Amino acid sequence: MFAWRHRGTVIAKGLKIVGSVTAEGLVEVNGEIDGELHCTSLIVSPGAHVKGTIVADRVVISGSVDGPIKGGQVVLKSQAKVVGDIHHQSLSVESGAQFDGHSMQVKGSNAVQLDGAADERLSEITNSPRTRSLAAQASESRRERSMS
Repeated sequence: MFAWRHRGTVIAKGLKIVGSVTAEGLVEVNGEIDGELHCTSLIVSPGAHVKGTIVADRVVISGSVDGPIKGGQVVLKSQAKVVGDIHHQSLSVESGAQFDGHSMQVKGSNAVQLDGAADERLSEITNSPRTRSLAAQASESRRERSMS
């Protein structure tokens, strides 16, 4: 009945948090965080903004981040704007993503394991038709601008 509660924590659009945020499982940021963010997995949605250090096992950025990222698997989607160094085990950068900083691959695993619900929700978001549609729209928009 309350399965949605197991999907993680959502920082809603219009909400700004100032200070450190620590959460188990998935955190989906649609608003703003000004401070450190520690969680198992993180999604920074288009239009969302994080200013501060991010520490998470899995990180998917579609919004903007000002600060260092320390993660296992880090994905910068096409709409991402990241200013800061990224320490990662794996890094994927889609065409169109903006990244100003250094990338350093870290060997070994000190990362927190995902719980099943967080992993499922992260996969659902990153592979959703809406995410693919936004990426296609951004790509088309860039193509149109480059042709004019």
